[in-house]
Amino acid sequence: MTKLLSFPFLIAAASGIAMAIQGSLNSLLQQKTHLLAATFVVHLIGLIVALLTVLVYRVPITQYPWASIPWYLYLGGVLSVLIIGLVAFSIPKIGVCNATTAIIIGQVAAALIIDHFGWLGIERLPWNPWQILGLILFAAGAKLLFD
Repeated sequence: MTKLLSFPFLIAAASGIAMAIQGSLNSLLQQKTHLLAATFVVHLIGLIVALLTVLVYRVPITQYPWASIPWYLYLGGVLSVLIIGLVAFSIPKIGVCNATTAIIIGQVAAALIIDHFGWLGIERLPWNPWQILGLILFAAGAKLLFD
């Protein structure tokens, strides 16, 4: 129970709220422009905000061994573009609630698999029967949210 209301949990929940708002805004932007143009502009604005934040906090960005870091650790940038585009595409077709529900089910299922096998260098945390049951019940509950 302590994990449920912990600060990291609340931060993650706030992230979820931000993601639902972000998806809605990106969807509206792509409806007024083009999916690829909207995705590009959203990331350009993100780049500017990230750059300003790095400058304000004086993060020593040039002191890191970027070239020696495994290439696949940079795929987060590629996935970010993919995620923004797919969310902006899906929301107008199935709605914010349905899209967000599908996103969360996909995230939880992928997270269970990544934890269980210790993929991507993540510490291995084997799943237990309660987690599998939780995912099944979560998916069943999600079905109730779909129109």
